[in-house]
Amino acid sequence: MTAPVIHVAAALVVDAAGRALMVRKHGTTMFMQPGGKIEAGESSLDALRRELDEELGLRPSADDLTWVGSFEEDAANEPGHRVRAEVFALTIDAALTVAAAEIAESRWVDPRATGDIDLAPLSSEALLPLLLAR
Repeated sequence: MTAPVIHVAAALVVDAAGRALMVRKHGTTMFMQPGGKIEAGESSLDALRRELDEELGLRPSADDLTWVGSFEEDAANEPGHRVRAEVFALTIDAALTVAAAEIAESRWVDPRATGDIDLAPLSSEALLPLLLAR
């Protein structure tokens, strides 16, 4: 039996120093890229722009976001599920973000040395390695 797939839009947000923005939702332990579920009838780009506004107070224009690709890994917070992420890149000033809504905490991390934080599989296996290849 195949695992159910959760379809999301996610942002690979970096600052000028090359640090990646990671977020942790209330009631969870794993950090991941900001973003969220794509609602019915919503494009992945529109979903991501909505989620960035709700979660971090960011309002990037569509032109500020660059398509990276689609990636799939085990879901961090839903056992037995997979997550398929439509990923866009965004570079911002680190001072612009404010954790809100379901975000309990945000951190800027060096993708080469993330420290002792728990990372979601999508982040550790697919997205942060993209930054190391730059």
